[in-house]
Amino acid sequence: MDPQTASNDALLSAVSALTPCDREPIHLPGSVQPHGIMLIADPRTLQVAAGAGAIEQVLSADWLGANLSELLHQDIAALTDAAPGPGGTVLGTPVAGHDVALHRAGPWLIAELEPTEADPGSVAATLGWLDAITAGFERAGTLRMLADRAAVAFRTLTGFDRVMIYRFLDDEAGSVIAEDRDPALRSFLNHHFPASDIPRQARALYVRNRTRVIPDIAYVPAPLRPAGFEQVDLSDVAIRSVSPVHVEYLRNMGVQASASISIVKDGLLWGLVACHNMTPRLMPRSVRAAAAAMASALARQILAKEEAEAYRVRLALRSEEDALRPLLQEGDPFRVLGERGDELRRMLDADGLVLIRDQNVTVSGVAPADIDVMDLLRWASLREDGPVFSTRELAVDWPDAGAFGTIAGVLALRVDDRHTLMWLRVEQIEEIEWAGNPHKAIPHDPAATLHPRASFESWHETVRGRARRWTLEQIEGANRLRRLLREARASNELRRLNQELERTGAEKDALLTQKDLLMREVDHRVQNSLQLVSSFLAIQARDAGPGIVADQLREARSRLSAVALVHRRLYREDQIKTIDLSRYLGELLEDLKASLGDEWSRHMMLSIAPVLIPTDRAVNIGLVAAELVINATKYAYPKQSGGPIEITLEQYRNRLRLIVADQGVGKQGDGEGFGSRMMRAVIQRIDGQMDYLSNDPGLRAVLTAPIEAA
Repeated sequence: MDPQTASNDALLSAVSALTPCDREPIHLPGSVQPHGIMLIADPRTLQVAAGAGAIEQVLSADWLGANLSELLHQDIAALTDAAPGPGGTVLGTPVAGHDVALHRAGPWLIAELEPTEADPGSVAATLGWLDAITAGFERAGTLRMLADRAAVAFRTLTGFDRVMIYRFLDDEAGSVIAEDRDPALRSFLNHHFPASDIPRQARALYVRNRTRVIPDIAYVPAPLRPAGFEQVDLSDVAIRSVSPVHVEYLRNMGVQASASISIVKDGLLWGLVACHNMTPRLMPRSVRAAAAAMASALARQILAKEEAEAYRVRLALRSEEDALRPLLQEGDPFRVLGERGDELRRMLDADGLVLIRDQNVTVSGVAPADIDVMDLLRWASLREDGPVFSTRELAVDWPDAGAFGTIAGVLALRVDDRHTLMWLRVEQIEEIEWAGNPHKAIPHDPAATLHPRASFESWHETVRGRARRWTLEQIEGANRLRRLLREARASNELRRLNQELERTGAEKDALLTQKDLLMREVDHRVQNSLQLVSSFLAIQARDAGPGIVADQLREARSRLSAVALVHRRLYREDQIKTIDLSRYLGELLEDLKASLGDEWSRHMMLSIAPVLIPTDRAVNIGLVAAELVINATKYAYPKQSGGPIEITLEQYRNRLRLIVADQGVGKQGDGEGFGSRMMRAVIQRIDGQMDYLSNDPGLRAVLTAPIEAA
């Protein structure tokens, strides 16, 4: 048996051994945690039928059979009538130093009492703090940065020793993507946890009940009394007693108190905010409410960033398709694909491409032998998956995958009975760091299955035979390419009817070519002139010797070089009238990185969305971008060489935003130098607006301008 098969068998064995955990009725514990009190009453008569906790010490010794309104000193019927909807929780007036919460559970009305927060602070202060935190979430440029900020914010709010942002993966395992902790504690950052650590019914409850707290794992459960109420559903009860398996799991981790806040995105459990404390710690209801609100804000930002990334991928694919579309109309579309195999391969970020036409195979990049390709094609044709078949683990789906060697990912597109495209990806060897061995054998004694693993020491696993995942956007792009090929073939049948129109188009293309040659000749002469002026400034700076004049001459030469970069990058484009600003700025900024050196280039991060813009406006925006980047390198980090600089380009309707953000010392001085005056003139020319905002720390320079002139 090979190691990979043995590893898979061990994993399946472990999961099957823990299936009793999945069946454990954790919503029917029949008891509560003793820091709180629970009362069960008839919703019609409000007569208390059962309870749990220190009821006699906090409320009354004669609680059983009492009226709930009288026991809690408030009109319970009015509160429940004002509830926002069925199944919702409504808060009452605190009584005897305890918060009161009410909700329905089947035929019963349940009241929960928990100790009130000692110093809750004002509502306005809490809302202001939450608003500042969510604003910080919005400014996070990446998912990693967002998770890091969230970990710090949740630890500040809860006061727990360790806070982890835990993300569920496709196989239901989880990974810690961010962490904030007491330095004395070990780190779980980037550690993976097997799916069996959180059973299915627990994940379902995390969606239903967004916050869960265990103030002290050493608690003794307070049972429901009198007997006979053990089957009451306590799914929505915050003080519900937890599974002994989970308590043992936390004890094995060395944790004394824990809390979990669900991150729910589009109704699905995306992840958890996991909080651990080494000593007992309460999390009052007011803090849980703030944490739930913050988790909702975090989920919205996760959704926004994932949708933005998907949109960028779709837009890039559409741009590639639009570039390919006219080429497919010029003749045999499959001959065009064969000639542009490298471009088609890069379109879906593949390592190899195979074009099969009848029995003829054309390859680009990494590919197996032709006979093995045809074997896979015959096998795939027997499947009922539609025109597209995709896998990242070919050996799992196809028994004969060994002939493909290190190729593990396949995206096969059947255009018609004669033509098939296959994108191929080689395996991506992964080193996964687990918190404990996820494959460790579980005892076969049925009485011992409901025990969690005892070790959380780092355990490394090498995973082979798995390629990068094909994204939904890439699969959609393949389907669109299939439609495009079919449309191209149909269009070519009508070409005889468009001969005159084609001749007119050819004349227009000739005129555009002449215009392009003329513009490039102008560009050549302008570049020569700029080079002469730059050389003159260099000589003058050298002759001036050390001093202010030499510094000013050198600065003028630097800005002239930036102008030359802008101009040179512009006229390298194939289209003169309209260009893709993202591609243009990307190449310009790559040149700037090279000129600034490695100490700056490795800190510069780009997030630029495709924007089609007239050429003359692209020149002006390129000048502004170069000036802002140069300013950031000069003024943001006066005491160091290099620092983070983020450049963002985005489109909103008919306007664009260019953002250059640093994490330095913020805006300094009045900005009245030559570069600032030039930039103001350029911004006025394109009817734009420049705003300088705090990046906390650092400066965010935001240029907003119309895409086209009014």
